[in-house]
Amino acid sequence: MGRVLVTGAAGFIGSHLVDALLTDGQRVTGVDCFADYYDRRIKEQNIAAATGHANFRLVEADLNTVDLASLLQDVDLIYHLAGQPGVRGSWGGQFEVYTRNNILATQRLLEAAMNAGHVPLVYASSSSAYGNLPTMPLQEEMTPAPVSPYGVTKLAAEHLCRLYSAVHGLPTISLRLFTVYGPRQRPDMAFQRFLTAVLENREIAIYGDGCQTRDFTFVADVVQAFQLAGAACRAGQHEGGLFNIAGGTRASVNQILEQIAMTTDRQPLKRCFPAQPGDVRDTWANTRWTAASLGFSAQVTLADGLEHQWRHVNRQV
Repeated sequence: MGRVLVTGAAGFIGSHLVDALLTDGQRVTGVDCFADYYDRRIKEQNIAAATGHANFRLVEADLNTVDLASLLQDVDLIYHLAGQPGVRGSWGGQFEVYTRNNILATQRLLEAAMNAGHVPLVYASSSSAYGNLPTMPLQEEMTPAPVSPYGVTKLAAEHLCRLYSAVHGLPTISLRLFTVYGPRQRPDMAFQRFLTAVLENREIAIYGDGCQTRDFTFVADVVQAFQLAGAACRAGQHEGGLFNIAGGTRASVNQILEQIAMTTDRQPLKRCFPAQPGDVRDTWANTRWTAASLGFSAQVTLADGLEHQWRHVNRQV
């Protein structure tokens, strides 16, 4: 068995995936450009344990400029998690960054995977691709209508994966991830912001009325989904396929704050602001196709997952 390549290896989800692959005895090459979206030191902490592992190699590089042919030597599976995150920052002049890091980098990696002998690729997409569709729960066969430039770029990369499978026979699978949370979550994401504010006795900024809902997914369940998809992709199954990955726990922001109060034994302080452009109102995933095709089933409850993240936030102090 060759090496596994993980792009975005030092990020929130990528670093958890790297740790799991190493625990399984796989040889892993991680790529990360350490973009300045948030403090580099956070990513260095994420990947610190892996960097001391004999089966891990970290390459600091930009997918748009690195020699991908050399990078893919001896690689037999790609997990592509690298990209520019964030809905609210994707408007205006920053769209060029999202286009470069989410679309162009993906196309370049797909070309390289094809030229390297059709190396299978699992792509990390987002529920933001759906937009505000009127029917719930969201199913893969629905026509997506993203409401943010970020969502547009994630959908475009999905289409590229499907095209390279259909036209060139490159094995690809895309996973639409629904609101992932847990230890190492990015500092701009909701649960990390909320829990840190509670710890520091600060106000939590709430955008909108707090009634908007999300389907929350613990990071360990997402890692399980990637590994199942990787095995299927290696076996040539579900080529060009698209799957919802969600935790099965739909809750409103207000309900999350109630759960945080129970988890932390502290009452969150909140301050409301207008809803932000590009934020979808609700997400809720139908995962029947994922369960039937990949054998995926989320295991971690929202209460348990929040407890894990709360303990991690406390250790960071």
